[in-house]
Amino acid sequence: MVIAAKQPRPKTCKNPACGEKFVPQRLGQVVCSYPCGLAIKEVNQEKARKSLAQVQRREIKVRKEKLKSRADHLREAQAVFNEWVRLRDADLPCVSCGRHHDGQYHAGHYRTVGANPEIRFEPLNVWKQCAPCNTHLSGNLVNYRLSLLQRIGAEKLEWLEGPHPARKYTIEEIKAIKADYREKIKELKKGIAA
Repeated sequence: MVIAAKQPRPKTCKNPACGEKFVPQRLGQVVCSYPCGLAIKEVNQEKARKSLAQVQRREIKVRKEKLKSRADHLREAQAVFNEWVRLRDADLPCVSCGRHHDGQYHAGHYRTVGANPEIRFEPLNVWKQCAPCNTHLSGNLVNYRLSLLQRIGAEKLEWLEGPHPARKYTIEEIKAIKADYREKIKELKKGIAA
């Protein structure tokens, strides 16, 4: 019993000027003849060049990610967390002076990152704060504390001011924090857009 080889299906030539039907002679053949192949060579070369550039960009991104230090990851996670705080408190006034203005807002820490790194990502410790209060008045802490008493209550404020166990985040924990707050930012932006 002899099994006949299956004939390939006819294809349409990929050269826009031609468009004829042909039966491919080779695997992956997309044009009917050499002149049609030469006619679309620039298009294919451009696609290949873009694809190669995309692969190279991806490789560079992976290499840069491997070179990042723990401090780099912490800086990125802090920036994402701060953006989330500003979005969360978008409708609230400055936590210290209680005013709305058109200037820049920061994510102001009540207990500073330098003094209390273990609660740098604690949402109760960070609120939207105007740049003058945060930068020029060193956080305007007296008014910040009074505002926190109203916002979170005495019990939570006491916990914030109390001692906290020392904590050193691993790179994996920092990446998880960054991913978590990026997701929260997306949810907040969806809520704002809806």
